Amino acid sequence: MRIKEFQQLIADKYKQRDSLRGTPKTFMWFVEEIGELATALADEKTTQKEKEEEFADILAWLCTLANINDVDIEKACEKYTKGDVKGFK
Repeated sequence: MRIKEFQQLIADKYKQRDSLRGTPKTFMWFVEEIGELATALADEKTTQKEKEEEFADILAWLCTLANINDVDIEKACEKYTKGDVKGFK
């Protein structure tokens, strides 16, 4: 599945509800998911499946944020795929 397809899947399922919530509150959900991933990565008892679930949650919430802000993530990533990034940030 391409990023664009996943982003559209998330839009189809959640965009209407997420748009009503708005960017600030949606961003807080995204940050909460990042915290859950941080906890999972720090805990040696976390299974691979649990880590994968947390990564998937972050990607889904990132797509939600992009959707409600009219950002095409795949297009935005072209700066990396076309070699437009110079050096390290």
